[in-house]
Amino acid sequence: MAQVWTCSGLRWSSGGPVLVWGGGRRSALPWGKRVAFAVPEGARRTCVGARGHVCPVRAAVSGRSTGARCEECARLDRAHSVAADTIADDPRPYRVYLAWFGPGMVKVGITALERGPARLLEQGAVCFSWLGTGPLMAARRTEELLRAALRVPDRIPYAEKRAVRSALPAAADERGAEVRELHARARALAQWPESLRPAECHVVDHMGVFGLVGAPAALGEVLELVPGGAVSGELAAAAGPDLHLAVEGRGAVVLDTRLMTGWELVPAGATTGEVGLPVREFRRKPDGLF
Repeated sequence: MAQVWTCSGLRWSSGGPVLVWGGGRRSALPWGKRVAFAVPEGARRTCVGARGHVCPVRAAVSGRSTGARCEECARLDRAHSVAADTIADDPRPYRVYLAWFGPGMVKVGITALERGPARLLEQGAVCFSWLGTGPLMAARRTEELLRAALRVPDRIPYAEKRAVRSALPAAADERGAEVRELHARARALAQWPESLRPAECHVVDHMGVFGLVGAPAALGEVLELVPGGAVSGELAAAAGPDLHLAVEGRGAVVLDTRLMTGWELVPAGATTGEVGLPVREFRRKPDGLF
């Protein structure tokens, strides 16, 4: 019987993307590495639990859920979360940032100072700049200020981010232009919180880190894993939770690794360059891709 693996998700380390598996095993993902796995026939996706605890009922969850949690576990997971705005007394310093994902796609966000740029890598930010550092509530007020005064969103759907990665500007200066412009406008706002220490605009570009320079065009995304389905391809790039897998003769297909959690997976066969899972194209082609 084939060995069964359970995926805990994608993490970003100083050396690049890493897949984490149940039991703590980690698989580094250098460019060109073959990524191949299958979902056994008759398998069922189950809730991954909350905050290190297993789901007490091992509830079934939808194949298209990126959280892989049942309603109760999702509620518990967000019950003490800065991202969900359910705590206000975190004493740690926080940074406010502006992140760019493609033309017209700039968001404002916050992250704990101790995390460094990890949050930006996890979100798939193509480039970013710090805006300021201060207490949690000052960082939150700055987020709200930019949303209200400059109409800068605090969320951009992953589907929108990945759909534009194959058409990003080639020049780093062009990629960072919107961040620099918004940074200047934000710093000019009269309502800037006094307890937030401003940061000079310094745009950090992740095109090389993500392997997007010269990568084959991403033409579609995996919608969900299904029993009996399999995927096999060479890793061409990665951004946030997404793996860009080269499919022979057809560019690349994007796999959101959050869709892998909750499934029991087995090694795929020797065939490479195949995606036996539901895929949605980013743009219409006359003859279809898959």
